[in-house]
Amino acid sequence: MRLTAFTDYGLRILMRMAGDPSRGFSSADLADELGLSRNHLAKIIQHLARAGLVQTRRGAGGGAILARPAADIRLGQTVGLLEEGQPLVDCFSPDGGTCSLGADCRLKGRLRAAEAAFLAELDRTTLADIALSPLTAATDNWMEPQ
Repeated sequence: MRLTAFTDYGLRILMRMAGDPSRGFSSADLADELGLSRNHLAKIIQHLARAGLVQTRRGAGGGAILARPAADIRLGQTVGLLEEGQPLVDCFSPDGGTCSLGADCRLKGRLRAAEAAFLAELDRTTLADIALSPLTAATDNWMEPQ
């Protein structure tokens, strides 16, 4: 299973915020740290805000902050929100995709079960469990893609 870059960066943003929850993160700072355009970062922040994970404030002292404690944010739910609209396989698309096997396919059910197990395993972890400490974020290349 491969997560989208949108989800990858969304998780990185949340990990950064969880490491310093009282700080408001500007889009410029986060974009620089992530190596993303401000436009792409803004789309991710907006998605996180619509999902109720992040709050944004304008003006001096503003920025993006977690909308609730990191200990209350489960990773499986977060990945599910960020991956929304990105089916694991084509046949999971709302229109059924282009599967030529139809009713004879016995793989689809197993893939759905595997996806549910993946998200359930992630739900055993909270954002607080993987938060980046401000020191780590400042001294290590924590945002370098793997």
